[in-house]
Amino acid sequence: MRIGIDLGGTKIEGIAIDENGVECERLRVPTPKGDYGAVVNAVAKLVLDIERDRGQKGTVGVGIPGAISPATGLVKNANTIELIGHPLDKDLGRTLGREVRVANDANCFALSEATDGAGAGGQVVFGVIIGTGVGGGIVVDGRILTGPHAIAGEWGHNPLAWPRDDERPGHPCFCGRPGCNESFLAGPSLSRDHRLTTGQDLKAKEIAARAESGDPDTLATMGRYEDRLARALAVIINVLDPDFVVLGGGVSNIARLYREVPLVLPKYVFSDKVTTPIVKAKYGDSSGVRGAAWLWPKH
Repeated sequence: MRIGIDLGGTKIEGIAIDENGVECERLRVPTPKGDYGAVVNAVAKLVLDIERDRGQKGTVGVGIPGAISPATGLVKNANTIELIGHPLDKDLGRTLGREVRVANDANCFALSEATDGAGAGGQVVFGVIIGTGVGGGIVVDGRILTGPHAIAGEWGHNPLAWPRDDERPGHPCFCGRPGCNESFLAGPSLSRDHRLTTGQDLKAKEIAARAESGDPDTLATMGRYEDRLARALAVIINVLDPDFVVLGGGVSNIARLYREVPLVLPKYVFSDKVTTPIVKAKYGDSSGVRGAAWLWPKH
């Protein structure tokens, strides 16, 4: 049995899957606020509760909105701030009395989809999360590519490729630089672009729905967004040439992206033909927690 934990800012979710990836158990508890020790104890209790219910012990993997720094062994870049500066994998390991594997939640998403999701069978899979922020993960031959700085796949904090005059210098990003992919492609960024252009304050899904009905203003907004997404993905395709690009997060539910973005990609990808599949995540919001469980691979 493999246990996966998705440790977020508001909730901690745990699942158990069998050797074939079939889900056996799912539990959820609130994330304690402002107390790192309480977070560690809550995760450990969730693991033990799952094991009690299933009557067996399992391996444990944890996905977090951040990463373990290879330089220090401590959590960095986490928006669950209680985790920052702590050796989460070691502390959980001591509490549970076994090795615990911890990885970035976007990497877990990519691993889930590469293992038995929409990218299964691909040698190289790029997993994309587009929601309130933009993240990504790279899986090669069934294993997460982390890199010596634990930042592989962080395409959200690269500048938008081939910027147009009206896109320079770009909106400020929380990382401190302007013009990042995240500042153009996150769900709130899509809404902001439409508001600045039309004065209409609509959520991303509302913009997409109106565009499907033929509304000219939202069609124009979606056209700009699809071109920007194609440019951002083209850079990844030019570097990695992945077998699949798998989209997750709230914006991934916009169906027209899978129809329109592949039509734009050939303008930017350095190839005579572009066939890279842009596919929706098979497991949706569950991919992160499933990927945490798959941090212990089949073999």
